[in-house]
Amino acid sequence: MTYELRCRECQKSWGNQPRSICDECFSPLEVFYDYDAIRPRFTREKIAQGAPNMWRYSALLPLPENFRPTLPVGFTPLLEAPRLAKQIGAKNLYVKNDAVCLPTLSFKDRVVAVALAQAKEFGFDTVACSSTGNLANSTAAQAARSGFKSWIFIPADLEPAKILGTQIFGAKLVRIAGSYDQVNRLCSQIADERRWGFVNVNLRPYYAEGSKTVGFEIAEQLGWRLPDNVVVPMAGGSLITKIKKAFDELILLGLVAPKPVKFFGAQATGCSPISTAVKAHRDEIEPQKAATIARSLAIGNPADGHYAIKAINESGGWAEDVSDAGVVKSIQLLAETEGIFTETAGGVTVGCAAKLYKQDRILPDETTVLCITGNGLKTTDVLAGQYQAEAAIAPKLSEFNKYLEAVLDGQVEAAETVEV
Repeated sequence: MTYELRCRECQKSWGNQPRSICDECFSPLEVFYDYDAIRPRFTREKIAQGAPNMWRYSALLPLPENFRPTLPVGFTPLLEAPRLAKQIGAKNLYVKNDAVCLPTLSFKDRVVAVALAQAKEFGFDTVACSSTGNLANSTAAQAARSGFKSWIFIPADLEPAKILGTQIFGAKLVRIAGSYDQVNRLCSQIADERRWGFVNVNLRPYYAEGSKTVGFEIAEQLGWRLPDNVVVPMAGGSLITKIKKAFDELILLGLVAPKPVKFFGAQATGCSPISTAVKAHRDEIEPQKAATIARSLAIGNPADGHYAIKAINESGGWAEDVSDAGVVKSIQLLAETEGIFTETAGGVTVGCAAKLYKQDRILPDETTVLCITGNGLKTTDVLAGQYQAEAAIAPKLSEFNKYLEAVLDGQVEAAETVEV
């Protein structure tokens, strides 16, 4: 076996088993790899021979030896974004668009795919999760395809589209009258009582490694080079740390040239425990009560918050947050400039990026990647009232010409920049 679980702090080895906490020091567990054994199997040439999905990186993921993927998850587009760049003061801007990831249109499909591979290896017949929405969709869908029973635990106030996007796959949905942090605590208790594979509890170390594939893809799609900056939305804080781990592994194995990359975390102002700590130059999190439309990021006590702060600070990056009004404006801005419809988390990323450029924390000529992690079709409720239905016109050319004239008379030139 080329990987095992070890404690992040005391380094005690735990082999491979469904657990996430070290019993010696109560710190989180992490997947560690035998890089010398992996090196011959993880080269640019061998990766290029793989399928155009995240499984091309299987040699550096914690997968059972007999694992055979059946879903083409990942390898989502990395798109140049010149029109968005002009609006926010950038020149060399890219969007990593996981709003089109298979099978449920968010980056959570990556992490669930790895977690369920281990769930099968460990002999679970039931998988479960606590979720702010996207993870619920992905766990339910992939459980259905893999033949697992699934139980999904969510805060009761989730967006209707995300609730429906879980129920359609036949999962048992449990709505909890409480915050995500309360839902997660309940799931930890259930995981101790029942032999269920909770993807983000007892399978969490394996699950989190799926996020590395975002970083692998960014580097490969940039021609096997690293960007100068990455802007990442933060909920539990894991994604930003795993993209950093991916870049570090690529450097270690010689696939990319060593280069410093700055990591910038993005949160909604109504739930910003990590950005608040970074701005206050604190190493630890003070939990917050979430109050934001960006419900997919509404985790007041993030499990990986400490490590997210560490990744940001060690890289020379920063963290920002944006108001709910700014989130909506940023969703519209990304759609109107680049034709990408993102959910609220993506609005957070774009809005925070605009602030970072304005503050000169990110410079225009630097190569910067914005991580868009979910699809806007899941959070259409936040756009209620933003667009009015036009009155219908008769199907006559004369009527259209009158309508066109009215539109042109009222046309207003778009602003050169946008405030968020």
